[in-house]
Amino acid sequence: MKRKSAAVLSGPLALGIALASGGCGANKTEATSGAGGCDTSRGTLVVGVIAPMSGKVSAIGLGIRNSVQLAVEQANAKCAIKGYRLTVDAQDDEANPDKGAAAAQRFADDPSVVGIVGPYNSGVARAIQPKIAPANLLEISPGNTDPALTRGVDFAAVPKRQYPNYFRVVGTDDLQGPYNARYMVEEEGKKRLAIITDGKAVGENSATQFAKEAKKLGARILIREKVNENDSDFSSVLTKVKATRPEAIYVGSEYHVAGPLSKQAKDLGLVVPISGTDGLYDPQFIALGGKEGDVATSVGAPIEKLETGKAFVEAYKKKGFSDGYGGFGAFAYDAANVIVTSLGKVTATGEWTGSPQQRTQLIAQVQAYKTDAGANGVVGFDQYGDSLNKMFTVYRVTSGAWKAVLSGQFEEK
Repeated sequence: MKRKSAAVLSGPLALGIALASGGCGANKTEATSGAGGCDTSRGTLVVGVIAPMSGKVSAIGLGIRNSVQLAVEQANAKCAIKGYRLTVDAQDDEANPDKGAAAAQRFADDPSVVGIVGPYNSGVARAIQPKIAPANLLEISPGNTDPALTRGVDFAAVPKRQYPNYFRVVGTDDLQGPYNARYMVEEEGKKRLAIITDGKAVGENSATQFAKEAKKLGARILIREKVNENDSDFSSVLTKVKATRPEAIYVGSEYHVAGPLSKQAKDLGLVVPISGTDGLYDPQFIALGGKEGDVATSVGAPIEKLETGKAFVEAYKKKGFSDGYGGFGAFAYDAANVIVTSLGKVTATGEWTGSPQQRTQLIAQVQAYKTDAGANGVVGFDQYGDSLNKMFTVYRVTSGAWKAVLSGQFEEK
């Protein structure tokens, strides 16, 4: 891995007022029309959002919802979809696959819904995919990182596109896990490693990819243990891990597990860095116990430092949302803009009916979409629906906040 760039990241913004809710959806919001008025004589079209807006990872889901709202309001202000007004219908999946699938089915049955931004959790995505595929409803995830969602369970040996209507704008665990391992082994010199996962597929996959790369670089995996994501006491597992004398612990989970686990490890005298992927990268990790020197890799480059991202940050700040955009808001913003731009091309040739055939036309426009000017830079998709953007960033807890230490494109060795 070659060092490409270094950057410093400020904490996510937390300003303003909450979005209004109402309408037929529990979190349906009405975006404003353009200044001076737009032709909306053809009616209203809906951009669906499915994300965890309550529960343990709600900070991520609220940032996703708000960022989609921002993109849709900007589109309405520009009269981007001629003859139509866009609204956002945001559904809280609570990180629960069944709830996500139920919301997705309602969206698939509604011809006014042009596409879904979401979900965040890969487990929820697995429940959603078969629900909406028959209706050809477009889905673009701002946060799913499980490679199997696009390329199948045998993604390394025999990759095969799973659903033509599914796309994502973030890099996958088979890239992010190794990127994390390269940093921990080559940059921090950690050769004796422990792994703790929460048993969910995404955490297990990222840990497996991390372990594979770490071993290739000469590190040893001393122990691999599981906890439950609903556990609050990790002492028994941490006692086993401590006995192996690791130099670092890779946690295949999210901040609500990894934060308390980091604190409990320190309290047990196991004062070594906790490392993980984007599920750790949130201020809540630190608030829940994450300590100095802990590490997380995340998708993309620090949004505040990207020239193409500054406009997003400024616009989000100006809107005065009460919740920060978090680690995935900018990706949700890019996903929403892909939908808006592609929809504009479809409706330019005729009225939107929401038929499976017309939804297929929209999917084709998304597949062909490519820009270097997204909030996160490159936005586009390969033949599997995976993001063309392979940028990742390493963050370390420094003086009580996440600070970026290294950004770069993942490169095969």
